[in-house]
Amino acid sequence: MSFRGYLDNITAIGPRTVGSPENEVLAVNYLLEQIRGIERESTDAHKISVDIQRPTGSFSIDFLGGFTSYYANITNVVVKLEPRNGAEHAVLSNCHFDSVPNTPGASDDAVSCAVMLEILNTLSKSSESLQHAVIFLFNGAEENILQASHGFITQHEWAKSVRAFINLEAAGVGGKELVFQTGIDLAFIENGYIYHTEYDTSDRILTDSIQRAGDNILAVLKYLATSEKLAKSFEYRHGNVVFFDILGLFVLAYPARVGTIMNYITATVAFFYLSKKVLQPKPRAVHNLKKLLTAFSLTLTSWVCTLVAVLMVAMFVSIIGRALSWYTHFYVSVSLYGTAAAAKLILVHMLAKKFFYKNVNEQYLGDVFFDASLMIWSIALAVMTQMGLCSAFICTLWVAFPLLTKLMIHKEFSQKGATIKFIVMYMLGMFVPYLYMLYLSWTVFEMFTPVMGRSGSEIPPDMVLAGFIVIFTMILSSYFINFIYLVKSTKTTLVTLTTVFVVTLILVCSGIFFPYSSDAANPKPKRVFLQHTSRRFHDLDGNVIKSDSGIWINGFDYNGISHITPHVPEINDTIRTPCEEQAPFCGLPWILPVHFMFRKNWYLPAPEILPRSPIQFKLLSKKPMPWNSVRLSFEVSGPSHMSLYVRPRAGSALSRWSLGDGMPVPSVGGDYFVFYSHGLHAAPWHFWVELTVPEKHSDGIVSLAIAAHYFFGEDQKSPQLYALLERFPNWTFSSG
Repeated sequence: MSFRGYLDNITAIGPRTVGSPENEVLAVNYLLEQIRGIERESTDAHKISVDIQRPTGSFSIDFLGGFTSYYANITNVVVKLEPRNGAEHAVLSNCHFDSVPNTPGASDDAVSCAVMLEILNTLSKSSESLQHAVIFLFNGAEENILQASHGFITQHEWAKSVRAFINLEAAGVGGKELVFQTGIDLAFIENGYIYHTEYDTSDRILTDSIQRAGDNILAVLKYLATSEKLAKSFEYRHGNVVFFDILGLFVLAYPARVGTIMNYITATVAFFYLSKKVLQPKPRAVHNLKKLLTAFSLTLTSWVCTLVAVLMVAMFVSIIGRALSWYTHFYVSVSLYGTAAAAKLILVHMLAKKFFYKNVNEQYLGDVFFDASLMIWSIALAVMTQMGLCSAFICTLWVAFPLLTKLMIHKEFSQKGATIKFIVMYMLGMFVPYLYMLYLSWTVFEMFTPVMGRSGSEIPPDMVLAGFIVIFTMILSSYFINFIYLVKSTKTTLVTLTTVFVVTLILVCSGIFFPYSSDAANPKPKRVFLQHTSRRFHDLDGNVIKSDSGIWINGFDYNGISHITPHVPEINDTIRTPCEEQAPFCGLPWILPVHFMFRKNWYLPAPEILPRSPIQFKLLSKKPMPWNSVRLSFEVSGPSHMSLYVRPRAGSALSRWSLGDGMPVPSVGGDYFVFYSHGLHAAPWHFWVELTVPEKHSDGIVSLAIAAHYFFGEDQKSPQLYALLERFPNWTFSSG
């Protein structure tokens, strides 16, 4: 249970924001203390080396629309476990001990650091010597978008020996760890509702989850560190890999080239089966082909009609202000959008059966619509394989098993009516793809439903979730459409589904399903971010032409602040923030360039704030350069987190700067964004920008802005901000 102790002690430090004493001193000292204790108890078969790295660097990243990052004096705790006589090659394991502000960060990512400490402890006590080194990177600046990772991999001397890498992350709290991309990233995804909130505490992470993760990661690290393959890892590259788990019990993995062969063989067999049914003597062949293509077109038409109809319902729900009614009650989404999708599919085919196939044999229709679904999946399999998509294995399941089922019970297909024997055999044949798709769909909903509560104000979450539900309904119904034509009537089913849909829609419109929950055991809070802001706008001569102060409010989901207004009446739509068009990023102090995700903002007037550690922003020089260019050099000093915004004026262009690789990367909208952070202490930040300018530029060549963000310490919250936060209802996670 020592890993539980590690986890509890790390989270007991509190929020560990980059630059804070909690992150840079207390967490680092705790890790060093535990590592030294492990080192004292290690066997003679191993050697443990510890290094504290404090890198400074800069890079550009294609994330959140693109921006540039600069960091100074941040912290990495790096441990190398190797054989007594040293090792040339290493496997790297990474966790991060920093957290976002206002959260203890148990799942993200203290639990992974606890697991790594216990793995280090276990390996170091083994009398069996490793063949290669294992490097444990306790990363102190991941929440600042990979800064410490960049610092290690580009600057640390041990990085050159790394041949394989495992990253331990979280997008939720506990459950089974998911390999979500081979690089290799593993993450907890369960209960993402409390990810990055005050509820992310150590007591919510089940010991079973930690034990399972530890067992798996220990096994992988031990295998790699004793494997001959690690030394020549480049010789064992297979390109892309197809990998998927079977109901969370075990993982299947094989090279993508093997998957390509399997996929093409499966598709070829299916097309051969379909062509054999069509290729009859000419009159019959034309008839069969026409019927197959008609059923194919009708199936696709029913899918399109269903998608359009359900999305219209989702749009209506969003327009009337009832978005996210299912956020706390997931069954509502199934009762609303799932029943609507199923009912619409059945209705389209009922009408086709009644008016288009009025006198056609039922068994023949059942057979031809089965073949139409098989044809759709076979085409999808061939296209996805041709595109190189590894997820084409899903289509393989939906071609191979139904085709085998059809071949095994082809006699029953020709018998009149859907007999019990036929239904049982059919269901058994379809069991594997249906079970896997239900498992996969649940995983998708478990992962993405909580994300809708933090996806911004511009994406209607009901449209997204309704789209997911329609897609899974279409997939799951694809081989049951033929039953609509085999059975005598589906009217009862249609009436039942329609009744459930109508009743649910009425209840949703009435507002009975409140989106958020303050349940202590299972909270699903609304996320609201507040910043007490003071702004000053200057002209070319440095004169202040406008200044204001207020509390800038962002709701993290589509509902904005509509549910907040009854509790805090002054926060309403009369204080919506206008965009300062002449200023970069609308003149608002974005911490990251997420302006395109949060276009709805509110700005509540408040007294001016005077931080004890104010920002200093100086233009040091303005130097003419060749080719009609000008270099502007600046010096900035301020808190641990700052943002720089750059907008070239008309006729000017930002050509180079001293950040990243020297080539400026614009963000969404064309402005340039630089995210800056430093550790406990740092020298003033110096940088330059170079612009090509027109000969005449009387109105200036560039607009710049700098924002200082106070995430911890005495400047973190003003009295006014404290007072406002206290008034927010308990079903919110309001941070500022």
